[in-house]
Amino acid sequence: MKKKITIKPWGLKTYGLKLSNKKLLATIFAFGCLFTACKKDQSDSALLSPEKSAFNATSNAVATLSIPAKSEALLAMQVYNNHFYNQYGTYGPSYKAYYWKDDNHTGRMDFWTQQEAIEMLIDAYNINPGTDLKNKISYLYNGVRDGYGLLWADNKFNDDIVWGALMCVRAFKITNDGGMLDMAKNNFNMMWNRAWDTQSLGGGLWWTTDNQTKNTCVNAPAVICAMLLYQATGDVSYKNKAKLIMDWMVNRLYDSSSGEVKGAINKAGTITEGALSYTQGTFIGACDLLRADFPAINYLAMGTKAMDYARNSLCNTPGGILKDENGIADTQGMKSIFARWACLFVKNTGTASNYGPWLDANAAQAWSIRNNQGLMWNIWGTRTPESTRNAFETTCGVAMVNGIYYYR
Repeated sequence: MKKKITIKPWGLKTYGLKLSNKKLLATIFAFGCLFTACKKDQSDSALLSPEKSAFNATSNAVATLSIPAKSEALLAMQVYNNHFYNQYGTYGPSYKAYYWKDDNHTGRMDFWTQQEAIEMLIDAYNINPGTDLKNKISYLYNGVRDGYGLLWADNKFNDDIVWGALMCVRAFKITNDGGMLDMAKNNFNMMWNRAWDTQSLGGGLWWTTDNQTKNTCVNAPAVICAMLLYQATGDVSYKNKAKLIMDWMVNRLYDSSSGEVKGAINKAGTITEGALSYTQGTFIGACDLLRADFPAINYLAMGTKAMDYARNSLCNTPGGILKDENGIADTQGMKSIFARWACLFVKNTGTASNYGPWLDANAAQAWSIRNNQGLMWNIWGTRTPESTRNAFETTCGVAMVNGIYYYR
């Protein structure tokens, strides 16, 4: 039985999902929304009726949003695959695939967003294990090998390398494919050798090979990746690296009074970026993975403080729906990364009674705004337009509706 969440939206309308051929046949119910001041591209705004493009503060109508069922979380992943998954040939005895960057199929997703879409697929498999999703993980991994090679040293973005290595080690846990583990190790090691630096700012990983800023978007996922490599290999050097990175982040980027995780610091020691959902989320994930191996340090308290900050300050209203983060293409899918590590933190720390209702409400809200095709964009305050959607923005809802089943 679905849990119900009561909110005040601006309207209620029923939409049908009719997907022909590859597409699934399903009936989709789209509901209104809780929050205000949604950032939208102008082209999308024109597609939305006035009552759905802005919050009606005088509305007293109350609708009940349902938390999507576990089977509907799988449906969300299948709809996404039907739109964006492209299997384009054989790869040895197997196959290779990638995700299109949009549903006009104008090319493959960028390197780092591709890794995050595959991580979303890994989450969906963890929630609803099945041969189809498992095979797609392997084929997409083969597509990364085919498209970018085994070592990504030509990519100047150290965070890209970490996202790719993290995808590989997580995929390895599902497939036990040693090639995935080797790719994760070799690329993490390459990144570490060029990015870790103690001469400037006392440590930390540089964001790019230009060595101008040290960013949470490389450091926090590197902690997660290093800990997963340690778990996969038993090589304690990865655990030690994770601890070094985390010590530096806590010293330089974590605000212990508020729980905010700053986004970046330059060589002069000036903070140049505030918190975003994906950096806040990966810091939370890093705290979670370090807890058991370093019990003398209260990483649980840090992770909890960071979760509290996200709930209070990264939503449109405290305890409400996560912000759109629609400023540029690279930010549009960031909530998918937050959803992953926040939901795993809740599962692993047994804090569902505290954070579960908030995360559930976000999943219900995301599920309520899907369009006739079943896609959910990142602007959870307005119904997803029927116009061309990109593959990164539409990871957010899929990750959120699947993520809650880590702890439910």
